[in-house]
Amino acid sequence: MATELLLDTGALVSLLDRSQRFHKDFVRFFDGWDGAVVSTEVILTEATHLLGRVRGGARTCLDFFLAGGAVLVPPTLASLSRCRDLLKIYSDLPMDFADSTLVVLAEDLGTNLIFTTDRRDFEIYRIGGRRQFKIVPGDPLPRNT
Repeated sequence: MATELLLDTGALVSLLDRSQRFHKDFVRFFDGWDGAVVSTEVILTEATHLLGRVRGGARTCLDFFLAGGAVLVPPTLASLSRCRDLLKIYSDLPMDFADSTLVVLAEDLGTNLIFTTDRRDFEIYRIGGRRQFKIVPGDPLPRNT
């Protein structure tokens, strides 16, 4: 079975908004991915907010999930508790709540693949305190983004 791919806000916005700098690179990667894609409701919330600036963007984001573009994994009390712990551990960055939900989801699913534009933070975060994320798609982004 293929490892699940975690979908972060920046990657989702880049996929759905043609005006984004890396839209074509992210679409090319996503179209070539044949495994499961998972995300959290917090990522959906952030993306619909950001895409609300684009005509029809929020609706397009919802349609993406409704069409099966990614599976939404709902939070549990245990996952929220772990998010709280991570926010404290990474308070010096600081880690935001959306990122904490993806780290917890990675721990729960045993995956380390993340589809994100947030290279800086996900290079620092550790799954279970030790395992590094593998950020995809490769390195299309300049290191300072």
